[in-house]
Amino acid sequence: MKRRKKNYVKKLVQTSFAVTMLSSAFISSHAFASNYEVNKKNSNNTSTVKVQLLGLNDLHGQIDTVTKLMLDGENVLAGSMEYTAAAMKQRESANPNTLMVHTGDMIGGSPLISAAFQDEPTVEVMESMGFDVGTLGNHEFDEGIEELRRMMNGGDHPKGTAGYDGMNFPVVAANAFDTATGELITKPYVVKKVGGKKVGFIGVVTQETPNIIVSKGNETLKITDEAEAINKYTKKLKKKGVEAIVVLAHNPTTQTGNADAFDASKIAENVDDEVDVIFSAHNHVKVNKVVDNKLIVQAYSYGSAFSDVDLELDPVSGDVVKKQAEIVTVYQKDYTPDAAVSSIIKKYKDLVEPIKAEVVGNSLTALSNSKAYNGDNRDLPLGNLIADGMKASMNADFALMNGGGVRAALDAGEVTFGELFSIQPFGNVLNKVTLTGADLETVLNNQLSSTGYDFHVAGFNYTYSVDTLTNTAKVVDIILPDGSKIDKTKEYTVVVNNYMFGNAKYGIAALSRGMEVGPEDIQATVDYVKILPNPFEYKQEGRIKEVTAAAAVTQ
Repeated sequence: MKRRKKNYVKKLVQTSFAVTMLSSAFISSHAFASNYEVNKKNSNNTSTVKVQLLGLNDLHGQIDTVTKLMLDGENVLAGSMEYTAAAMKQRESANPNTLMVHTGDMIGGSPLISAAFQDEPTVEVMESMGFDVGTLGNHEFDEGIEELRRMMNGGDHPKGTAGYDGMNFPVVAANAFDTATGELITKPYVVKKVGGKKVGFIGVVTQETPNIIVSKGNETLKITDEAEAINKYTKKLKKKGVEAIVVLAHNPTTQTGNADAFDASKIAENVDDEVDVIFSAHNHVKVNKVVDNKLIVQAYSYGSAFSDVDLELDPVSGDVVKKQAEIVTVYQKDYTPDAAVSSIIKKYKDLVEPIKAEVVGNSLTALSNSKAYNGDNRDLPLGNLIADGMKASMNADFALMNGGGVRAALDAGEVTFGELFSIQPFGNVLNKVTLTGADLETVLNNQLSSTGYDFHVAGFNYTYSVDTLTNTAKVVDIILPDGSKIDKTKEYTVVVNNYMFGNAKYGIAALSRGMEVGPEDIQATVDYVKILPNPFEYKQEGRIKEVTAAAAVTQ
């Protein structure tokens, strides 16, 4: 298939750094692929039209990220987009009837190589590879609807490249509305002709999106029921004579069972049987299964693997008569890097190197982003550091930092801007609000679950208990630095990030007053690290403790 290329007027302003991921479950399951095959009866005995769909999900701008895996007892490297591009193009070359698709979160939460230039490097990589269609993930909304439109349609940004002209492939989403206009943000579907037959692609994004993104810039975002949207446009596609229908769903699922309330497997059970394939995303796992005769796939994340879906279409009706899939891990040893993508990565790597290499401090010890218990202590030293920086940045009484926003560990030794950015890559803005002591307790209760806490804290300590019978958790005491209990009637200033402020689950926006906007979260952390002793040391302090239900009663 001939690929479209865009002419960019690019000024040299970009970046790159390699992120290495380790996960034992991820490692073991990456080592093998499986196939699922579903057949329908052909309407005649003539040869079918063979169509290949190559899918990527949850790249998150990680264009130079290398994943370490275990294969046959040895450590091997996987991913980095110059290898992923080579692997996908190799598969593409085997079948002229090939389309490349993605299921969202291709940008957002990105490392400096992409984020320093407004994720335009990732778009450049996707265009070089020749993507044909994609959908929206929740992270495409990280900077609001208008910036999403700019990313799709083009326009200059102060952090971007001159002459940026958008994406040269369609992005579809059938359930993402802008209530300011009452219209969908982008087209709901697209029809591609391949091998002389029509294939329809409908996009959807998880309904939980408004609750897990920043509110600023997304005040008018509305996400409707995925299955209803798919069914609506499946009917329209059928009327257009489209028999092969593929859904690009930024919805999670698992190989067995369901991931959450908006699971792609549940969607499969509730959509028209005319839907043939669902590409899923969001929870970064391997999926290759059939639910209600719909083939569902997902290929981990960060370009470490891709989905290869092979369809056979009836030569007369165009309906899918056979479908099977493979999740392909991109082992670097098996491929020669794609020259065009390598060139893009090198360009931005060179440009970002001075930014990322700036030394801002020195840590005496390595600080993990994984919670480690020490007796009753539950606080995370790296979370403590970030929360302390937030509190200092806005001269507040307290600070709260969501656990999911701490994305990487910090090595011992010199601390660079690039390392800190990899820990806080979202570009969130700090918000200072006023809460009563009682309101703070409510917020803390809102973030607790049977598995423990979410927020890291500064300016106070607290204890909580877990009730194993009801599978719930509850705050026991909130203790101030002088050892006294918090005054539930008194007002305190509290710093959070704008994602936390806008998340309805936490209730911060509803309970607080007098919101004041501060600096970007990464800048607050950088500024704080710069004033710490050289070297500095952060340890568990018992800021957060889990106590038994019996102990909670006596307190």
